[in-house]
Amino acid sequence: MREVRLIGADLQEGLHGGRTAAAARRVRRLVGADAVVLADLDGPVVRHGTLPEGTDLDTVLARVYEHGAAFREPPLCAAPLLVADELTGCLVAAFAPDARTPGEREVAELAELVSQALDHTELRSARARIAAADLRTLRAQISPHFVHNSLAVIAAHIRSDPGRARRLLTDFADYLRYSFSTAGDYVTVADELQATQTYLELQRARFDDRMEITVRMAPEVLPVAIPFLVVQPVVENAVRHGLEKKAGPGHIGVSGFGEGPLCVIEIEDDGVGMEPELARAILAGVGPPARSVGLANVDRRLRTVYGPEYGLVIETAPGSGTKVTIRVPKFMRGVVVQ
Repeated sequence: MREVRLIGADLQEGLHGGRTAAAARRVRRLVGADAVVLADLDGPVVRHGTLPEGTDLDTVLARVYEHGAAFREPPLCAAPLLVADELTGCLVAAFAPDARTPGEREVAELAELVSQALDHTELRSARARIAAADLRTLRAQISPHFVHNSLAVIAAHIRSDPGRARRLLTDFADYLRYSFSTAGDYVTVADELQATQTYLELQRARFDDRMEITVRMAPEVLPVAIPFLVVQPVVENAVRHGLEKKAGPGHIGVSGFGEGPLCVIEIEDDGVGMEPELARAILAGVGPPARSVGLANVDRRLRTVYGPEYGLVIETAPGSGTKVTIRVPKFMRGVVVQ
């Protein structure tokens, strides 16, 4: 069982990764072969051991690829590698003349283990591609409305309060720099929180200080790595769709704390709220386009990175404000700040 797990680890980067040779060595040891070849559809990728003299590897691969099934022809046995039910490659094992040559079923079962490892690799890669595409989408959708309003507020303060205008202009520059940062796909909670506070300060100036802000973050969650731009879009949604439509002052609270192995971040507003059915439609990506993009994007990226159980949770009702909860593991392999 340990060897099987290690084969999976060796194939984390696929057949063309840096540890494919180690995977072939482990497969050879498991099946008791003189040699093992791992191939993709273009031909052999890695070989461990010495094949019998006169072996026509191209013919062996062509036979497997043509029929998509394992075959045994001592001293060789070969089986296809299938990823997501698609033919991806082949495992070929060669045995000494006096050795017992395993049957097609045994080699096919080992090929299935290799296929499963490659399937997991492809899934992780697909998740990463989806998350990256969603992040590019989110960056491209930074609201022109917000940019225009921020610059208008800064301009309005230039004469009446030049000092605050300078601070707001610095905040605006910091916000844009962070939003378009290309440092990596993950940041710390502390980084995301700082960008969120910058955004809220700009919005508070636009609201003529009618917006109250409360931020409470437990020190234990500040260094936790999370996907880039998951808190600020939720806060922006609270401002645009919760407080902008509310008469009088409003409040937004951002809090974070540990819950066992989880990092929990809550964004709560006392705005106009919404029907729970609308909240479900928004997360499903079928709500009004103006409201669905940010929250649905964040929800999808969280589920892509962490798994289906880690999406956003929305608690809301008309006239009762909205609370959005983000729960993610404090530590997860691959989720690191570069």
